[in-house]
Amino acid sequence: MRRRRYIARMDSYVNVTADSPVAARTGAIKLHGPDGFEGMRRAGRLAAEVLDALAPHVVPGVTTGELDDIAREHMLAGGGVPATLGYRGYTHSCCISINHVVCHGIPGAKTLKDGDIVNIDVTPLVDGWHGDTSRMFLVGNVGVKARRLVDVTYEAMMLGIEQAKPGNRMGDVAHAIQTYAEKHRYGVVRDFCGHGLGRLFHDAPEVIHAGRPGTGPELRPGMFFTIEPMINIGRPDVKVLDDGWTAVTRDKSLSAQFEHSIGITEDGCEIFTTSPTGKDRPPY
Repeated sequence: MRRRRYIARMDSYVNVTADSPVAARTGAIKLHGPDGFEGMRRAGRLAAEVLDALAPHVVPGVTTGELDDIAREHMLAGGGVPATLGYRGYTHSCCISINHVVCHGIPGAKTLKDGDIVNIDVTPLVDGWHGDTSRMFLVGNVGVKARRLVDVTYEAMMLGIEQAKPGNRMGDVAHAIQTYAEKHRYGVVRDFCGHGLGRLFHDAPEVIHAGRPGTGPELRPGMFFTIEPMINIGRPDVKVLDDGWTAVTRDKSLSAQFEHSIGITEDGCEIFTTSPTGKDRPPY
């Protein structure tokens, strides 16, 4: 995900093909063809396989640095490289966010404890395409409130994905997520959003997770983007720590997130990052 920019502009679209050069972000929303879908399937599958491989290792006593090493090894073995490694000075292969950390948690010496909830966010780069996905993991014996937050966050993401189809607008996706989360009296983070992706890691459009139906960019076939709601048990407010990366809830309440990368098709959407072994939501 990326920090929301809150920039208002007219949305424009551009068709890209296998021969199109990799352009910098221009604000235009890219519409991809069959070659793009094939590239995103390969990258998305590896991303999902990395999270599958991590599942048995997310246990009490493991360090987040050890999990980062496992993620990197699986990306390299699968023919990819970690897109986060060296990205804007970031020095790790994934982000690992525990309990009240909303996103961008930095792997290191911290040890997972019984009862923790953990988000692991991976983005392998495969043949020039980015597969971006994250899942929640339950560490040992997790309490009922935390489990419920994780379940609702996954369900909210999937309700948003149901709205990702031609003719709808980004606000329809956001509204589905927001109304479901707020029905459970949870807060939906506004400071960070999903994003377009493909041959660029972060591209247009911004994908907000709280909004009004019928607003925002129109969804058209060929659009690639992430849907990745961050849901807090408490208020939606967050702050970024002095390391410049780690975002936490201001009220120290628990936070959860799931993320899929999708492509808009002629009659709906394709999820590129579905688990090949059925490990899309815990328990695994």
